[in-house]
Amino acid sequence: MEKINGGVTAALGFKAAHTAAGIKYKDRDDMAMIYSEAPCNAAGVFTTNVVKAAPVQYDREMIDKDAGIRSVVINAGIANACTGADGLRKCRETAVFTGKCLNISPDSVLLSSTGVIGMSLPLDKVKKGVEALSKGLDSSPEAGNMAAKAIMTTDTHEKESAYSFTAGGRTCHIGGMTKGAGMIHPNLGTMLCFITTDCAVSSAMIEKALKADVRDTFNMISVDGDTSTNDTCVVLANQMAKNDLIDTEGADFDAFKEALFSVMHDLCIQMAGDGEGATTLIECRVENAENEKDARTLAKSVITSNLTKAAVFGRDANWGRILCALGYSGARFDPDKVDLYMESKNGKIKLIENGTALPYSEDKATEIMKSEKVIIIADMKSGTSSATAWGCDLTYDYVKINADYRS
Repeated sequence: MEKINGGVTAALGFKAAHTAAGIKYKDRDDMAMIYSEAPCNAAGVFTTNVVKAAPVQYDREMIDKDAGIRSVVINAGIANACTGADGLRKCRETAVFTGKCLNISPDSVLLSSTGVIGMSLPLDKVKKGVEALSKGLDSSPEAGNMAAKAIMTTDTHEKESAYSFTAGGRTCHIGGMTKGAGMIHPNLGTMLCFITTDCAVSSAMIEKALKADVRDTFNMISVDGDTSTNDTCVVLANQMAKNDLIDTEGADFDAFKEALFSVMHDLCIQMAGDGEGATTLIECRVENAENEKDARTLAKSVITSNLTKAAVFGRDANWGRILCALGYSGARFDPDKVDLYMESKNGKIKLIENGTALPYSEDKATEIMKSEKVIIIADMKSGTSSATAWGCDLTYDYVKINADYRS
């Protein structure tokens, strides 16, 4: 497996496009399209929020049909959530119109939206956008990059990743793009994520790999503890690498799953580090926990602690907040065994040993925390399981961004 340049156009047969449809933004692209030259096997994971946006409901139905997905149409600025029957109607009309523009079945079109909840999509602008997108499709890395930029809302930069790998003696490619900087606390999904591959793999095996990989990637990040109405992660496989179809577990499935994990791992870290207003990516590594479930619970408890997030922003090695977050996580452990460390490119320091404070230099601790990435290591000394979670610091700008979000 090798990391390569690109995103959703890195795999054979995939094209992308971008356009400014004026759906909400007046000065930037706000629509993107992904298109495959061949029908794709597909799988997806979606928000567990009871309040589900219209495109989430629509995409679940289309993926369940397994009719061969050919295209995804994405808009930024308006979420098409809490829009009732009208929202679903606009999904169907957009899919029909896209099918006509691309000469494909409406059932092969997925739709995704992100932005303000409760606003109605301007269908005339969406259709004009789809028409422009269908004429601008291109397979270049630049086209994929511009599509990644077009789906952003409060993101400060686009997020892409791509890898090549071998399956059945054939070189395969996989790439993806994601957006998300706020309302990030997913469970079996993320804000918006689209992954494409030319590997021949069945829908059932894509789903198996996706659900396994999402557990240690997108399910282990949090920006603000809020789960969106629109969380979507879709994987499309068009089989153009011409490897033998992967429809059972084995070496080829393992290679595909590893490559999928690598793309998702890259993207989830980019999301956590680009949290709204963030200055620092926080990585929490829990080691030697009693079991995997406890390890994940403990790691996520630390990166979702507002007090810990604020301490990282203030460059304050307030380890009491970290130990407190471990303690209320719900996982069982002996606090008198815990060791805590803080690490960054500027060094590493041990803060507590066996639950008790060690003498350390506050100046050294502050210097370690003056980094774009700070690692918190919690050694529970109660088992052999480990887990890693990612989050970001809590800054003044987070409040500013979200106070003005609809303005």
